[in-house]
Amino acid sequence: MARDPEKAARLKDEGNAYYTSGNYAAAEGLYSKAIIADDTNPSLYTNRAMSRIKLALYESASADCHACLKLNGPNMKAYFILSQCLLAMHDVEGALENALLAHRLGSETCDKSLAQLTAQVLRCKKERWDELEKKRVREGQELETQLISLMQREQNETMAFCTSEIERQEVAEEGEKKINLLRATFEAARTASEKKREVPDWVIDDISFSIMVDPVVTKTGKSYERASIMEALRRHPIDPLTREPLYPSELRPNLGLKQACEEFLEQNGWAVDW
Repeated sequence: MARDPEKAARLKDEGNAYYTSGNYAAAEGLYSKAIIADDTNPSLYTNRAMSRIKLALYESASADCHACLKLNGPNMKAYFILSQCLLAMHDVEGALENALLAHRLGSETCDKSLAQLTAQVLRCKKERWDELEKKRVREGQELETQLISLMQREQNETMAFCTSEIERQEVAEEGEKKINLLRATFEAARTASEKKREVPDWVIDDISFSIMVDPVVTKTGKSYERASIMEALRRHPIDPLTREPLYPSELRPNLGLKQACEEFLEQNGWAVDW
């Protein structure tokens, strides 16, 4: 079948109208027809992927993103949508990888959607941290259970060699004390470390997504990690937030935020892995 770009463009416009109105199923169908008319247009695949995400068709949406990338190479929109798909399918590492790729392309071109890309990266990072937290808590509980089971087994083996009821009672009481002490130790550790551990947004650099250690502030009041904003301005002397001209000489150290970040890290050493 011969390609028909004009028909594809018309179907795409119709699909866009349905998408804007919230009729994602109709939009998905029209984008599919547009792809049949012209399967070499990468934007048709990302548009259909957006509709499929709204319909919770994450695997199909992911396939569309890969098709776009195969046709067109690196594509900010495809990476961004793919990140959303993978996050919905609980592939946190893949979601973060693609969110960072989208953000890098958006930063290089000072794209107007940079705020959305930043929010997606932070969402992926938080989801990844939540998964690590759940794993840490689960492993601690499993370790406690294994140790108590081992202690109870040793206690039972010792009691088997006791020659009197009094001796067995003493072994049982001593074993119970040790188990209670172990439980109390784990409980104390939980009280200190199993509180919900979160990295507040104010310590995170919106360019590198790491915790700031040397923050500087722009003339509009937004703070960034010095190395990150200097590298960004080297490529494009534009404020990442307002997209107005910005030069390194206009940056000022944010000493108050720097001290707050240092105090946060001192009290939350685990956050270094963020």
